[in-house]
Amino acid sequence: MLCCTVLFVVCGFVSKVGGAQSSSGADTQELIPGEASSCGCDQLKRAAGAAEVKEEEDGAKRAGKYSKHTNERTTEAQQGTQSQMVHIPGGEFLFGTDDPGIPADGEGPQRLVHVDSFYMDVQEVTNQQFEGFVNATGYRTEAETFGDSFVFEGSLSEAVKNEITQAVAAAPWWLPVKGASWRHPEGPDSNITERMDHPVLHVSWADAVAFCTWVNKRLPTEAEWELACRGGLKDRLYPWGNKLKPKEQHYANLWQGDFPTHNSAEDGFIQTSPVRSFPANGFGLYDMVGNVWEWTSDWWTVYHTTEQQHNPKGPLSGTDKVKKGGSYMCHKSYCYRYRCAARSQNTPDSSASNLGFRCVSQEQR
Repeated sequence: MLCCTVLFVVCGFVSKVGGAQSSSGADTQELIPGEASSCGCDQLKRAAGAAEVKEEEDGAKRAGKYSKHTNERTTEAQQGTQSQMVHIPGGEFLFGTDDPGIPADGEGPQRLVHVDSFYMDVQEVTNQQFEGFVNATGYRTEAETFGDSFVFEGSLSEAVKNEITQAVAAAPWWLPVKGASWRHPEGPDSNITERMDHPVLHVSWADAVAFCTWVNKRLPTEAEWELACRGGLKDRLYPWGNKLKPKEQHYANLWQGDFPTHNSAEDGFIQTSPVRSFPANGFGLYDMVGNVWEWTSDWWTVYHTTEQQHNPKGPLSGTDKVKKGGSYMCHKSYCYRYRCAARSQNTPDSSASNLGFRCVSQEQR
């Protein structure tokens, strides 16, 4: 396993150069006042370098043990974890954008690709569904194995925040919290009792693959995800069009107010919302932007060919996986990534309090 501590910046502070070694082996650093200019979601990395690739390979092996039911009749337990799926018609579509909101993320160039038809879950995987998977298989997430996961500082109780004394560099507003996991989204003094219909959080890429494999599904490619997000519309910003709030109605769970200090919850939610709380797109898919980030199967790259491709799957290898859709923490001033063409990345072992997934399949499940 990789080192369980990671680089981060406490809200309103940056890391001071130098510092002592913590018991985990990472450099601990005194916090000093500073500034930040990003939500930092793409900085939630447990480590850097070639070790990440090995970790991803180990994660894939962990996920593979749940594939024994593939192409077999689903069990009663599996049926209880299945989401309704809708057919996503295949064909050519414009992938990416020539007007990137965040050019450094590799949102462009816009290119014509062909994607075969497939089926997609209408909603993000919920706590109830993931609990059914864990109860049936005994699966243990990577956050539980590592012993910690990232939580947005504004969601934590004072008791939990008071126990966090280390900073190890560069992901604003985030803290690694011991005991944070899908069952305890804000640390050991939190639970999901009243959030069973909310999207599951703190799942790594391998955790998501394990669940999808168990229900005879898989993660979408980035191209599949973006085609589905667009809901049949051509070259629009959002799943419903170009206006963020048509007729002043909220269509996604996003941040309103001043990020990161004040969320007015104008849309009704400060953190995650129950799935299907907002209108579906043209394909009948809910929460394609906002609520939680969603893992895809693709390795991350910011370089894309303009040659027409059929079912593109991204690079053959890498260190980060692509995630799409933004989350309840997204605000245009800091993280304008709640657009269909927007994208970000994390290492496959990353987990956080705004990161989830949904599944796809070539057949109706």
